[in-house]
Amino acid sequence: MSKDLQQEADTSRKLTVKERKSMFRRWIFSAGLGYNFESQQAPSVAFSMRKALRKIYPNDDEYIEAMDNHYKYFNVTPQMGNVILGATLAMEEKDGIKSKDAVQSLKTSLMGPLSGVGDSLFWILFPTIMGSIAGYMALQGNAIGAIIWMAIYIGLYWVKMWLFNLGYTSGTKLVTTLGAKINVFTDAISTMGLMVVGSLISTVVKVYTPLKFQTGKVALSLQTGVFDKIMPGLLPVCLAGLVYWLLGKKSWTPTKIILLIIVICLVGSFTGILGIAK
Repeated sequence: MSKDLQQEADTSRKLTVKERKSMFRRWIFSAGLGYNFESQQAPSVAFSMRKALRKIYPNDDEYIEAMDNHYKYFNVTPQMGNVILGATLAMEEKDGIKSKDAVQSLKTSLMGPLSGVGDSLFWILFPTIMGSIAGYMALQGNAIGAIIWMAIYIGLYWVKMWLFNLGYTSGTKLVTTLGAKINVFTDAISTMGLMVVGSLISTVVKVYTPLKFQTGKVALSLQTGVFDKIMPGLLPVCLAGLVYWLLGKKSWTPTKIILLIIVICLVGSFTGILGIAK
């Protein structure tokens, strides 16, 4: 009889596809809304899982205990959070409140490594590559790059859905399956991102000086005769290096650096040290 009751309880808390998608959408659209410095994304997690947990835990005490568990510290790249929350949802759906400690351990163990992958992929690789393509095409008067950018980000919705389903179907197997591969994947993505940034500096950043050294009838262009001979794109690299160095200083913010570059351009143009890049 006890086995029959257990099977009946398991069936009653089984979530439908519609209910799982509802939880997924709530996370997607609220991942950053409840952010705070104490528990960071925990309020968004609790909000996203609230309805699903209510079905899994019809008992009020268990429901409150599960919700309190999800109010603990949590911070991950929102796109990769789909994997973790899908896995925790499957664990609670299967084992109920007994999985509370395992759920918290899974979240703690995966949010760091998956954030490394997510940050490299969604915050560096996609924006860098697509931003450079769209920006370069915009400079040529072509709007297709921006359209491709928007289409890709719309398509990412289904990628996020796939990640959620991956977590939901894999459950705790994620720890052993992905553990050894995450660092290699992160390093590969970071290397590709650095290569794209390097090519972006030399092709899009334009710094040019029209200064010339002249002795009698002989003139030597500082840009083509000196800098380009040392290394093509030397001045853009120096400017990028300056920006990178300033970003490491606590007293310098991106806004201050942008203002500094504007001042350098104005002063350089006024004095004739800098000109229009050719």
